[in-house]
Order: sequence, then C-alpha cells, then structure tokens
Amino acid sequence: METVSIALVLLLAVVVSGTLARMSPIALPLPLFQIALGAAIASVANLGVELQPDLFFLLFLPPLLFLDGWRIPKEGLFRDKGMILELALGLVVFTVVGVGLFINWLIPSMPLAVAFALAAIVSPTDPIAVSAIAARAPIPKRLMHILEGESLLNDASGLVCMRFAVAAALTGAFSLPEAFVTFLWLAIGGIAIGTAVTWGAMKAKNWLSRHFGEDSGSQILVSLLIPFASYLLAEHLHCSGILAAVAAGITMSYAEQSGQALAVTRVRRSAVWDTVQFTANGIIFVLLGEQLPQIVAGAARVVEETGHHDPAWLVIYIVAINLALAALRLLWVWTSLRFILFKAARRGKTLAKPSWRLVVATSLAGVRGAITLAGVLTLPLAMNDGSPFPARDLAILLAAGVIIVSLVAASIGLPHLLGNLELPPEPSNQEEEDGARTAAAQAAIRAIEEAQHRMGEGRADADLYIDAGARIMELYRQRIDGRAKTGDERDLARKIDEIERKLRLAGLRAERDEIYRNARARKISDEAARKLVREIDLLEARFGPAT
Repeated sequence: METVSIALVLLLAVVVSGTLARMSPIALPLPLFQIALGAAIASVANLGVELQPDLFFLLFLPPLLFLDGWRIPKEGLFRDKGMILELALGLVVFTVVGVGLFINWLIPSMPLAVAFALAAIVSPTDPIAVSAIAARAPIPKRLMHILEGESLLNDASGLVCMRFAVAAALTGAFSLPEAFVTFLWLAIGGIAIGTAVTWGAMKAKNWLSRHFGEDSGSQILVSLLIPFASYLLAEHLHCSGILAAVAAGITMSYAEQSGQALAVTRVRRSAVWDTVQFTANGIIFVLLGEQLPQIVAGAARVVEETGHHDPAWLVIYIVAINLALAALRLLWVWTSLRFILFKAARRGKTLAKPSWRLVVATSLAGVRGAITLAGVLTLPLAMNDGSPFPARDLAILLAAGVIIVSLVAASIGLPHLLGNLELPPEPSNQEEEDGARTAAAQAAIRAIEEAQHRMGEGRADADLYIDAGARIMELYRQRIDGRAKTGDERDLARKIDEIERKLRLAGLRAERDEIYRNARARKISDEAARKLVREIDLLEARFGPAT
C-alpha cells in the first residue's frame, strides 16, 4: 500500500510541476520545476524512497531511450554521423581523462580511480534533458539532431568507462586491451540484440495480425514490452542494455514503415507513448529533487575528507566541475569544426563558418540528466575488503549538482546565445513533401477507380458508385493541381490552403460544441457523442492547431 501511495504522490507531483511551469513568468525548463517540487516534498514528508540503481535503470531508461531512437529523424542521424560519433565516443574519453585528472587535483582526498568514475558518470549528455531545454530555447534543427544523436550513443561509452574506473578502484588494476574488447562486446552485442528483438517481435505480430486479425490494445502492449525485452536480454548476456533499447527504437521506426498496423492502432499507440514519456521524464526529475536533501546531508558529512570544514566548498566543487566540463566540450567542438572545415577546403568545398555563438551554444547544450543520476547511484557501497567505498556520498552530490547547474546554465544561456542569430539556411523538405503528397494522391485516384469499377460492376445502381468515386477523386485532383503550381501561383495556393485550414478548424469546433450541447441535453447517447467527437478530434489533429 505504501508503494502505491508513493507512486500516486509522484504522479501528482508531475502534474503539478507542469502547471507551475506554465504559470511561471520565467521561462525555465520543466525539469527544474520538477526537481524543486521533489525537494519541497522531501522537506515536508519523508516518502522513504530508496532508489535501487538496477530497478531505476530498468523502469525508466529502456522505454525513454527506445522512444528517442524510434522518433529521432534518421536522415539527420546518418547525415551527421561523423560529428555524432566524435561527440559520443571521442569527447567522452577526452572528458573522462581531462575531468578525472581535474577532479583528483581539485579534491586530492578522492582517489584517482574514483575521480575517473565520477568524470565518466557526468560525461554522457541526456536526451530527456536536451528535449526539455529545446522546448524553451530556439535550438536550430540540425544542431538539435546532433545533440539527440550524441545523447543516444554516449550513454554506453560513459557507463563503460565508469565500469572500468570502478573496477580499478576496487582491484587497483586496469587493462586497456581488456577494456577495449569489453566495449566492443557491449556495443556490438547491445545493438545486435535490440535489432533482433524488435525485428522478431514485429515479424511475429504482423503474421498473427494477417492470419487472426489485429487487436489495438495487444499491439500497443507489444510496443511497450519490446524495450524491456531488449534491455533485459542484453544485460543477461553482459551487453549494453542501453544501446539495445536505442537500437530497438531505431529498428522500430523502420519496421513501422511496413504500414501493416491499423490506423487506429497508430493513433492510440502514439497517445500512449506520449503519456509514458511525459510521466517517466517527470518522475525521474521529481525523484532527483526528493533525494537531494538526503544527498546533501550525506555529502556534508564527508566534506571534511576534502580538507575543508565549510560545506560551501561543495558549491565551489560543483561549479568548478561544470566549468571544466564546458571548457573541454567547447575545445572539442571547436577543434572538430576546424577539422571539418579543413577537410572540406582540401576537397575544394567552401563551407559556411559557424558563428562563435553557435559553437558556444553547442557546448552549453551538453545537459546532464537521468543517465548521470542513475549511473552515480550504481557506485558500490563497499570495497572488496568491506571498507566503505571512498567518497561515495560526495560523488553522488557532485553528480546531482552537475545535473542541476547544467540545466540552469543551458536554460538561461541558450536563449541569449541563439536569440536573433543568423543561421546558415537549412535544406527545405517542402519539395520532397509536395512530391510525396502528389504521388500519394495519384495512387489514391488509381485505387478509387479500380474499387468503383469492381464494386459497381453488373449492378443496377452502378451510377451511384461512379458519382461517389468522381466526387472523391476530384478532391485528390485538386490536391495534385495545387502542388503542381510554381512560383507565385504556388504561394497563392498555399495561402488559400491555410485559409481553408482555419475555416475547417472553425467548422470542426462548431460541430463538436453542438454535439456536446446535444449530449448535455440528452438528445444523443453518450456512446454516440464519444464516437462523433473522436472522429472530429482526428480530423482536427490532421489539420493541426489554429495559429
């Protein structure tokens, strides 16, 4: 009963935090409100939540990483794969070495292996936190794709580095060849398992749907189980469960293109996953806030180990580590861009030199989040001889501080850096979209012609089928004619389309209001009202919100 009560309190906190964020006159990312609300809850009520790292990883990370892999634009991921891999692999190792040495110099009482472990924990950026920042800051589309791709892939490299740093702290030994081989096994095995699980599940689902029909609820449940199955199988085989979940999501996006699911399944599944994402994201940050008082108390007890008696030194450590992380990231990003420009110049290409503000924004957008929190909690409680793991509470507090400071710095700094910034023009997908709409309309006309001939053949009322088909095909022909126009004619057609969209939305809302009015007056049943409103809602979702 207590566990259920805690879960309900956390869910309520997520709802309240969203309301507070919308009411706030200051544009701050939602996670900061959730962390603050979690800390407020801890100050008035002791929920007694003990975060078990393995359970935390299993409950929250697989579905969130799966969804990010599922929805991330693949063309951007493959177009900028070089830059993404440099950030996800090279920058992580660079950060572990540089920040690890810096932490050991800053806090001499923290053993070097523990300092490397802490540096590895804070090296991965977080896709959840990056998305939260993007909702409030005008991050360019291409930069956002790079940040999302980096955050999906650098989790494994950071956590692998942490694993070997912890092993070195426990045993006093480290083998670079063994670490390299283990990393390959973790990465390749995780990706292969995630791909195989999703491919097998989708093949089985499609076969069952073809032979026995499709049940939307079952299909949605299958999509929810896939990331957990991928993660658990990968961890059982000592591979990266995180990469397995990401690979499963990317595979899901390709498997979905078979188009074999019912339309109603896709609509309902999207709504379910949006809810899962919002809920899990919120609970993660509320839990971080709820744990903060306990973390601060534990770290304050061990601050004397650093040679100081004033807990204010903890703030100095946190700020210094954040500055070191930002400086190394800025150096890496600047060097990578210079190298890209150099290679382009050697090939005879001229690339637009990015503004220094964009380079600094790329560094500042390296926000830490759930991965860092979950990773630091996996630090062992004791050494092999039974003595306490050195500076564990201090490492947990420093990692939590890095999360909060990176969120605050990005939410305050990015809008100033990116505001009124002239960006290189990004390639437009409008022509590609128009071509796809035209091709789809032509395919629809052919299918309608075939269907009306088949349905009306040999019937006395064949003219009815011809008239109905002609009306529907006329709509598609108008769509094709509108896309075929060029120049000013196309601009005029798009303006007419926008006017028509707004008028359609006005009509749909009037329809829905009238249906609700009739339902309240008991002129139609609740079941009929729900059916009609759902149809109108789907049409309104198709036309999008009014502007």
